[in-house]
Amino acid sequence: MPRYGTIDFDYAAQLAGCPPDEDGPVLMVNYMKYRERADYRDGVDHGRSGREADDEYAPVEVLAAIGAIVAFVGDVVDGGAGTSSGWDRIGIVQYPTRRSFIEMQSRRDFKEKHTHKEAGMDRTIVFAVPPAAVLSASLPGRAGHVVFDLVHRADGTTDPAAAQAIGRVEGTILGDGRSWTELRITWIDEPAAADNLTGDGVDDRELVIVRPTIDRLASLLGARRQGE
Repeated sequence: MPRYGTIDFDYAAQLAGCPPDEDGPVLMVNYMKYRERADYRDGVDHGRSGREADDEYAPVEVLAAIGAIVAFVGDVVDGGAGTSSGWDRIGIVQYPTRRSFIEMQSRRDFKEKHTHKEAGMDRTIVFAVPPAAVLSASLPGRAGHVVFDLVHRADGTTDPAAAQAIGRVEGTILGDGRSWTELRITWIDEPAAADNLTGDGVDDRELVIVRPTIDRLASLLGARRQGE
């Protein structure tokens, strides 16, 4: 069991048992908060910060082997208006299927890498957004920052004017017990441009402003729209 979040076993079973004819690509979004110092189970100080341990984890070869794509990686530069959770990084991977995400957990090479993630991560939220369910306006080219606004709306509705792209949250595989209904994504040039993005009608939210180091998200969503 991971030390940095609670698994939703019902949703895990849903992912693992998804019928092939109903399965397909899924974006797994990670909100990450690191330990100040990596804490390995062997009790040895390996001389790494939590962030450095997560960098050591980065399972690029494993993802490539199963056909997954790193869609986004970026560092949080601002918690956003009305938030105080102190997230450090956002990462998004597009998996070819839901089942491939679950099956990856049993791979030996992934388990070896995961030792570093467990040591470095203080807490996380990992949730799934099907690309096919993303509502989007005109997607931008490159931008200096990206706003990720994870929200829960008790009425279950979606506000189409709230962001450039809005994805329905299918489920949260790892988190803190809270549930979420949608992820709003907006590409901006400067952090101050996010001041008017908070909106109304939201019961809970985790809003962060992120400086991307990898951003293939808009192109992946755009390619999917063109292929539909």
